Formats: sequence, C-alpha cells, structure tokens
Amino acid sequence: MSPTLILIIIAIYFYTLMAISYFSSKNSSDETYFTGDRKSPWYLVAFGMVGAGLSGVTFVSLPGMVGNNNFHFYQFILGNVVGYLFITFVLTPLYYKLRLVSIYSYLNDRFGSKTYKTGSLFFLVSQSFGAALRLLLAAKILQFAVFDHFGVPFFLTVILILALVWLYTNKSGIKTIVWTDTMQTVFLILGAVITIYTIITSLNLSLPEAVESVTKHQYFKIFNWDAASGNNFYKQFIAGILVAIAMIGLDQNMMQKTLTCKNVWDAQKNTLTYSLILAITQFLFMGLGILMYIYVQDNGIALQVGKNGLLLDTDTLFPNLALNHLGILAGIFFILGIIAASFSSVDSALTALTTSFTYDFLDIEHKPSETKKKLKNLVLIGFSCVIFVIIMAFANSKGDVISLIFKVAGYTYGPLLGLYLFGMFTKVSVKDKWVPLVCVSAPIATYFLGSYFQNTFQFDFGFINIAVNAAITITGLLLIHKKTKKDE
Repeated sequence: MSPTLILIIIAIYFYTLMAISYFSSKNSSDETYFTGDRKSPWYLVAFGMVGAGLSGVTFVSLPGMVGNNNFHFYQFILGNVVGYLFITFVLTPLYYKLRLVSIYSYLNDRFGSKTYKTGSLFFLVSQSFGAALRLLLAAKILQFAVFDHFGVPFFLTVILILALVWLYTNKSGIKTIVWTDTMQTVFLILGAVITIYTIITSLNLSLPEAVESVTKHQYFKIFNWDAASGNNFYKQFIAGILVAIAMIGLDQNMMQKTLTCKNVWDAQKNTLTYSLILAITQFLFMGLGILMYIYVQDNGIALQVGKNGLLLDTDTLFPNLALNHLGILAGIFFILGIIAASFSSVDSALTALTTSFTYDFLDIEHKPSETKKKLKNLVLIGFSCVIFVIIMAFANSKGDVISLIFKVAGYTYGPLLGLYLFGMFTKVSVKDKWVPLVCVSAPIATYFLGSYFQNTFQFDFGFINIAVNAAITITGLLLIHKKTKKDE
C-alpha cells in the first residue's frame, strides 16, 4: 500500500477532527475543557468510550494474542462486565452526589489531603504509562507504514501525533473528545469488520461457515481450569472485575467522560451500554484473530516461533496481513483504524492527566480565568513531554502490549482500588500522613510475593495481582487506623 496514499488518508482524517473541534468548541467556558459543561448525550458518550476502551492495543494486540493464549482473555472480559455493574450502581451515584470534577477529591473528604494527593499521583503514573504504551503500538505501525518511507525518524512521528492531538483538544478538551471519540470508534470497528469480510471472501467462506471455522478452531478455548495457570478462570474473572473497577471506575480518563452526562441516570445508562458494546466488540476482535491464523495457515505465511514454542511478536500479525496481503480496501480501513487508535488512545488521556493535576495539585478551580488557561496549557504540554519520554524508553520493546498494560495496571491501580474499597465499605479513619508509605509499599510487596509463589509453588498470580495489591493496601490501612483521639 502506497505510503503517499496513507499520508493523504491521515491528512483528511486530521482535518475532519479539526472540523469537529471547531464546531464543538463554540460557546466554550473556562470549565468546558474539564466538564464538557455537563451536557453530553449519554449514548454519544457510551459509543465514544468504546473507542477509548479499545485503543490501538485491542485493535492490533488482541487479535494476535489468541495465537498464544487462545480465547482465555475473554474470561477477563466477562469479569469486566460484572465490574461495570459496580461502577454503574455504586461509583457513579457517589461521584454525582459529590459533583466531582477530579474523582480523587473523594479521598480528601474521606481520609485527608495526603491520601488525596497519593491517590491522584498513582493515577498520574498509571495513566501516563498506559497512554504511552497504547500510543507506542500505534505509532510504530504508522512509522512502518508511512514515515520510514519518507525518512522521518520515529521520535518525530511521536512528536507529530502529540502535536496534532494538542491542536484539536486544546480549547474544549473533554467536550471535543466526546464527539471525536465517537468518530474514532466507528473507524476502529469498521477496521475489524472490513478485515473479517476480506478474509472470509478470500477463503471462499460464507458467514455461517466462517463462524463455524472460528468456534471449532483449536484456539477457541475460553475456559481454563488449571489452578496454577495465570489464565485460570477464577483468576481472570476476578481480575476482570477488579481491573474494570480500577481502570474505568477509578480512572479520571474514563469517568471524566461519564461525568459530562446531564444527570446520574444518563451516566448510568452510559456505563451499562458501554460495557455491553465493548464486550461484544472485543469478542469480534478475538474472532478476527482466529480468522487471521486460518488465513496464514491456508496461504503458507511463515510466523516466527520462539524456543518455547510460542509465537513471537504477535502484535505484527494484523498490520502485516492488512498492509501486505489482504488488498487495498482492508489496508485503507486498517490505517483508518490505527489512526483512530492513535488519537483516541492519547487525547482523552492527556485531558484527564491535565484535569487531575490542575485540580488535585494546583487548585485550578479557584484561580482567575486567565491563570486557568495558562496553567492548563502548561500542564498539557508537560504531560505530552512525559508521554513522549515513556514512549522512547519502550520504543524497542516487542511482544503483546495488552498483557504488559494490564500487568503494569495491577501494580499501579491496586493501591487506588484498596483506598476506595476501604473508604466506601468501612467507617475506619486512618493516620493520613502514613497512607503514602502504605500505597508505595503495597505494589513492592505484591511483586515479591508473586515472585515467591511463582518460584516456590509454580503458581502464577496472573492479572489477579491487582487483588493481592489491593488486599495488602487494605491491610496496611488497618494497621494505621486511628484508635483514639490521642493517636490523631
């Protein structure tokens, strides 16, 4: 596929984003960037959040990972659906009742300023790494497909993407993103649908035959009952519940969009609809992965295999087939999908990072209008630089990024999960000044405990490390609880 054609597609796509930004930013106030004026249609938010939830990681990594992990990841997704029920009926009403902009200000009311700052800081670290790793995958593909051809170095490709995101989100922030994410979701899903159509046509299969080929394939194994395996059903399902609560319900990025809805009922309809659409879409992408491996086998395309018998660098499967084997139509929609993934993976993340830092650390809510604009722009540029540095640090990494993201999330979101569960389901007060120590110690203890169980019992925590992390955090909070007024 011609790099020049891909560049033209990118240009048209970006101009479309700028047009949406222009119309959505009319009549913007100081608060529009952070709250969207709380007027977003719930159905638009729900559909747009699918694109942010999928990102380039799901678009590229999820189809490829079935080659080594079968359909076991869907156990995790089923857990996600249950986690969204907690978000819908517990967290969302709480956030609306307190009329929060930064969701971490709840921790200030419940525990104190040190806990509040600690929770926000863990989000900032988590989101910076998550957004950077998601964008890294998309940027690598654009580099391979387009910018290598024109001799553009990788670091300039990343800077270009970040600069383009700044241009269309700078003025109205979350209000613009609600609309642009909707368009990006359309292209992400179309990328999968068109590729599926191209593959089943190439294989001379009808739709029922394609479904049968997928469901009878050796990779179509959803449930794993091996207790020692990281893919064990109970580990994956419970982790799915907790990760959904932590990475969606306790994540400023995702909840900031939900909080732009007009009222709590609209916000609840949004989260329920989003969870169902996302689960169906992820199933679609995993089914696409099996079809890709069938296509590879039928066409004698060689795949790299490691010494342990596992496939290497499965994230290259989708790009390789779409750009080199499946024809122009699949190639165009793959590029549109990955462009959508590039922007959707970073635009809302940067807005959420900016919101959290300015509200939680700079008290922007009480600043004059001109100061708000200046601080917001400086922080937005600052976090763009942070994401750039992280991307360049991981630029040479290989493998399936989706597993790496959830593994990192288990360590960084675990303390947040512990803080919120402890805060909502107990009335115990804690010594606020010791909370940072507890929250830093918990991930470290989780890492060493996981290594011990792996080496001694060959028992892999897998994604369940977020539960272990949260449990250690809660235990630590109990140890620093206030017994009497003397201890305060």
